[in-house]
Amino acid sequence: GTGARGRRRTTGLRHQRREAELNPPADRDVFEGIVDALRELEREEPGDVLVFLSGEREIRDAEEAIRGSLAGRNRDDTEVLPLYGRLSARDQHRVFERRRAPGIRRRVVLATNVAETSLTVPGIAYVIDTGLARISRYSTRSKVQRLPIEPVSRASANQRSGRSGRTRPGIAIRLYGEDDFESRPEFTDPEILRTNLASVLLQMISLGLGAIDDFPFLTPPDPRGVRDGVELLRELGAIGPSTGRPAQGDGGARPPRLTRIGRELARLPIEPRYARMVLAGRAEGVARETVIIVAGLTVQDLRERPLEHRQHADELHARFKDPTSDFLGLLKLWYYLEELGDELSSSALRRRMKAEYLNFVRWREWQDLVRQLREVTRPLGIDTSRREGGAADPDAVHRALLTGLLSHLGIRDELKRDYLGARGTRFRIFPGSALAKQQPDAVMAAELVETSQLFARTVARIDPAWAEAAAGDLVKRRYAEPHWERKQGQAVASETATLYGVPIVRNRRVGFAKVDPAWSRDLFIRHALVEGDWTGRYPFERRNRQLRREVAELEERTRQRGRVADDEALVEWFDERLPDDVVSQPTFDRWWREAQRERPELLDLTRADLLGDDAGPDDEGAFPREWRQGDQRLKLRYKFDPYAPDDGVTATVPLPLLARLDPVGFDWGVPGMRAELVAALLKSLPKATRRNFVPAADWARRLLALVDDRDGGTTPVGGFRPDRGEAVPGPLTEVLHGHLQREGGIRFDAAEFDWEKVPSHLRMRFRVVGDDGRELGAGDDLEALQQRLKRASEASLAKATSMAAALQDAGIAPEAGRRQRRGRGRGGDTPSPSAPAAAPAPAADSPAPVAEQRDLDAWPLDELPASFDLRQRGGVIRAYPTLKLADPAHPGRSRIDLALATTADDQAREHPRAVAALLARSVPTPAGYVQAHLTAAEKLSLAASPYRSTEALLADVLAALARDALPAEPVRTRAGFEALRDRFNAGLVDAMFDAVKLVAQVLQAHREATVAIKDANALAHLGSLADAKAQLAALVHDGFVSRTGIERLRQLPRYLRAVTHRIERLGQNAALERAGSIEMEQMLALYREAGGELPSAPDAPAGLVRARWLLEELRVSLFAQQLGTAEPVSPKRLRKAIAELD
Repeated sequence: GTGARGRRRTTGLRHQRREAELNPPADRDVFEGIVDALRELEREEPGDVLVFLSGEREIRDAEEAIRGSLAGRNRDDTEVLPLYGRLSARDQHRVFERRRAPGIRRRVVLATNVAETSLTVPGIAYVIDTGLARISRYSTRSKVQRLPIEPVSRASANQRSGRSGRTRPGIAIRLYGEDDFESRPEFTDPEILRTNLASVLLQMISLGLGAIDDFPFLTPPDPRGVRDGVELLRELGAIGPSTGRPAQGDGGARPPRLTRIGRELARLPIEPRYARMVLAGRAEGVARETVIIVAGLTVQDLRERPLEHRQHADELHARFKDPTSDFLGLLKLWYYLEELGDELSSSALRRRMKAEYLNFVRWREWQDLVRQLREVTRPLGIDTSRREGGAADPDAVHRALLTGLLSHLGIRDELKRDYLGARGTRFRIFPGSALAKQQPDAVMAAELVETSQLFARTVARIDPAWAEAAAGDLVKRRYAEPHWERKQGQAVASETATLYGVPIVRNRRVGFAKVDPAWSRDLFIRHALVEGDWTGRYPFERRNRQLRREVAELEERTRQRGRVADDEALVEWFDERLPDDVVSQPTFDRWWREAQRERPELLDLTRADLLGDDAGPDDEGAFPREWRQGDQRLKLRYKFDPYAPDDGVTATVPLPLLARLDPVGFDWGVPGMRAELVAALLKSLPKATRRNFVPAADWARRLLALVDDRDGGTTPVGGFRPDRGEAVPGPLTEVLHGHLQREGGIRFDAAEFDWEKVPSHLRMRFRVVGDDGRELGAGDDLEALQQRLKRASEASLAKATSMAAALQDAGIAPEAGRRQRRGRGRGGDTPSPSAPAAAPAPAADSPAPVAEQRDLDAWPLDELPASFDLRQRGGVIRAYPTLKLADPAHPGRSRIDLALATTADDQAREHPRAVAALLARSVPTPAGYVQAHLTAAEKLSLAASPYRSTEALLADVLAALARDALPAEPVRTRAGFEALRDRFNAGLVDAMFDAVKLVAQVLQAHREATVAIKDANALAHLGSLADAKAQLAALVHDGFVSRTGIERLRQLPRYLRAVTHRIERLGQNAALERAGSIEMEQMLALYREAGGELPSAPDAPAGLVRARWLLEELRVSLFAQQLGTAEPVSPKRLRKAIAELD
């Protein structure tokens, strides 16, 4: 070592503490003990002092404590010198210089255990031993290498004491008791027993030292430890497969090969788990955070919990808890102490940490480790500097940490209320963790500690799927539920991935072809080629689909199963033609591009492939595809599925034509099923009547062959064709009833036929569709459908009015639009949504269509008809001429149009407000006169309104007055409008004066409420203040006068005073305010769910408008009850009003 080796001299040994004393915390007594020992040595002969400390940070703190003690006693004859490995050469040389500065009588050298054996410091007469050192030690509990500060062995303590007797007799003072010394181990554990074998193995492989079993250790490691070390290195991705031949011994193989990750791990002098985290931190962009956490995991926890102050300590430490991660809690603690250290001196920081139950010495130890890690990782290009632009992504931090903790994963087991860990272990989260009460679905832990049971310490909530990429080949996969996926065009399965038995991925969909090609091929043929459930579009597929549809319709119409080849036969057919490697749509696409060039017909089915030699009957007359009634044509669809609701024959009815259909005729059914239908009707008769007509099938044939007298005796019952538009003699049951009475000679009531007993496939079914082809209703009772869809049918019929007006304005004859393209939907029975409807034509005996007009400034016509009719597809379309505002929110300045409403409801809603707007514009406005005669206070109030100007406000008042003047009956004639205008004009000035005064009161109340809100700015009331502001904005806004209406406007001052009252009493009853706020939030949510807005939309239904004002009355009831309400109101009443909205 450096320095002179002196002879061994007599050494006096002193123990500073007696064993009866309790060991106080190190950050309270170690430095004070050093100062006390130095004072004690001042009574001895002059000589230099060597103080043994555990690390660089402790040396700095001791130096500060000693200098503070010397300064307080005006002692300037002592020089304090640090000595540690990272000290610069110049500073180290100062320790070994024999010359002293003038006036220096004593030197105090503060050293780590580097001065224990490696160095001899000249002039040392005294030694002060703290008895502590930083010792590298592998923890079998946490499976990580740690660098804890711990008591030294007796041999090391004696070695330290001996340093005082190297050059002269001296004294050694131990800052611990004699019993403490005797209780220590005799020697420090050998390195091989203090080191994680993974680290040893990694370095041996990196240095090429051969198999560990052949290495001549003085203390051979446990073979099980060797295997564990190899498994850990494999888990970390540090080693790959062995490249040499097998060797003799326990290992059974030559050293594995280092991967790129392994080579980098070998360059980091820290435990491989932590090194792996640091490397992953670089990849994730969170190296700084990872290094801080790794160092924090290595040192002992800074947070102390003295028994007598445990609750207080926990309350203070709760600041550093993160509800999702104990690791992030470490980061919070670091950032807090780092910021505190920038603000305080070391002494002040020590006092502050002591007050907050944080260990100062361990904090310094943590900082030292972080600094050292930053230095050793810098050559690997790992940037640990402060980041710019915000905090790190917590997920990225956890992903980096997870790479070193793959065997410390756990998945929550709800039944056993614990976690399933690696290799079947089970553990619980340690109660002291921030996540102990949350019990996340998946966690990772820094260590697993077994006491009364296995506990996970320092845990974080994670996504277990993160482990898949880091674990690589360690992941085991299992597949279940293989099935066909149309979008991907292949068979997929549910994959479960496990790591050491822990499920990290559950039920993930993956391609199944690589797992089981044969099964995937079968699913592809069955679903894609046979069922057509894929995105492939090929000519052969289109031809096959059309052919299969045609032959399948035979079974549906004739209700004869088994005539067409089933799916299994088709699977075999395709299987014979496809090569074995076609297992999915992508592989099929590649193969078929080449195969079709040689045999384009290879995959074309033929009629013989599907039917064999039995083509069977196909009577289009017996099973028509279309039903005609008058000038209407309805598509018929056949289905043979006794368990389906649409089994049998279904007529597709466009909604506009529904109202025009006559049930008579449909009850006769299609000719091919009529004999079965008649037999079923006979069987539906009561037994006393039915027994006269057996067997029913024979009677049915007989009845159908009879000539109906009402047809002039020329057409048999079975020969009527209502499906072709032919008239039938009446309802089928009445016709059968007449023949049966004549042929059977008995009398019975026709009502005895029971249609409910007739099989559903024999009763004509109706499917009503909208303009887009979507089903709106279905059933076999046509009259019930017509009643149920009456409103929808009327609305649909009204949609064509705009087309009729456009054609009329353009001078186009209605016939020009009658030709239409017919589209085929799925099954070919519905019009294509893109197919245009036939152009409407005026109906007979209907008022002439009214053309739309824009931007009216006078009444448009002598008489505005309430409605007029148009014809389209045999149906009647009714239009409702109405005046309409282009901008209902601002009637005073909105454009007024003559439009065609689709329903009477639209007309009733739009017409009155547009008439009111036209009325306001038809009279001279008294706004200027009224404004000139307002009081100063009223002018001031109006000037502060939300309107863009006072003129705009007065125009809105005029619009509101006009709306208030409308009669109950709608105005539809020019004469009626002019009479209304004259009446309105006569009393307009007085009415406006009254209205403006009312508006001024509203604005004054609004101003008072606004001032009250500004004055009440306490943070505790932010929610209530925000609610009040929103209420004011909904009550008083640009256009509020006409939107509110004169009648309701009279209530606004009370609503606004209620706001002021509420704000002024915010601090008087917090519970009442909170309860009221919660109630209002619920009511507002219900109102908005029902479609309500604040303020109400101009075209809002009357029910929503009523609910909107009930909300205001409820506010008065909750927050200013003494002001009273205009009507009884409560949350229950309001809920009922909202629930009753249509």
